[in-house]
Amino acid sequence: MPDISKVNNVTADTSTISKINGVAVDGFSTVDGQTFVTTSIVAATGGNTVATDGDYKVHTFTSSGTFSVSQGGSVSILVIAGGGGGGSGGIISGSLSGAGGGAGGMLINTDYTVSAEDITVTVGAGGAGGSVINADPPKGSSGSNSVFGDQTAIGGGGGAGSSSGSTNLGLNGGSGGGSGGNEDGGLGTSGQGNNGGRGRFSDAGGGGGAGAAGTTGQTTGNGGNGSANSITGSSVTYAGGGGRGRQHENGLALGSGGSGGGGDGGTSNASSASAGNAGTANTGGGGGGGSQGNSGGNIVGGAGGAGGSGIVIIRYQYQ
Repeated sequence: MPDISKVNNVTADTSTISKINGVAVDGFSTVDGQTFVTTSIVAATGGNTVATDGDYKVHTFTSSGTFSVSQGGSVSILVIAGGGGGGSGGIISGSLSGAGGGAGGMLINTDYTVSAEDITVTVGAGGAGGSVINADPPKGSSGSNSVFGDQTAIGGGGGAGSSSGSTNLGLNGGSGGGSGGNEDGGLGTSGQGNNGGRGRFSDAGGGGGAGAAGTTGQTTGNGGNGSANSITGSSVTYAGGGGRGRQHENGLALGSGGSGGGGDGGTSNASSASAGNAGTANTGGGGGGGSQGNSGGNIVGGAGGAGGSGIVIIRYQYQ
């Protein structure tokens, strides 16, 4: 660190002007009585990709790894957990199509201090979709947490397997999974996501997203939209909720996944039913609900879609 005590023969206190004549320095908080807002210079390695954006570096982790800091300071972080899986469409009497999975929690910190050390980075996996079984249709599994240092984004809640049985409640998470029956959706985590959509009798709800709650079964059953973030230097939308599956016999339309990687629900007709679509990898999107086809007592179901994996992004000034 350069030891600069004067600028143009004006004595300055120590602290944090980031550049003088284009040269990065540390060491001043005031010059000639004027206070400067400053940015510390950080040096680090790690990540699946490292890009530059002007005077900033951006480290992106699409899988777990280590962020190795050789010179500490303030960084911005975006931590997104894995999305929840969609619920399964049922094949027994009284069962229906599956609800959408909730998006993984979206955690933002624009002034996080790192020290010269190795920081473990965990990128959460998406939850599995509910499978088709000869019983109450299973819920989707919740996504896994993503972690940077002491900052944890919570995995998205699994979507309900819509029926009159025990599986029609969406799970809580970063954003909550949609519910079936006539139940409220799973709860989202404050500051990270929103609730899943409420079910309405035969109509499953959509999974919650970072930007909005999942819509109810009484309306569209769409997944809640995600939220845009520009930490990379470009605006990207993450953490959309999954849409519910189509239910053929009642003419129930499939729900669309929310913007930011939410999976659409599966579609069906009288004799076939497709799985819900998976949430997009490295967005934390929730999986779509599995569909159900039903004609004259012949019931077929589709599995829920898997949630999308999470992502961790770190940005800091390096020069």
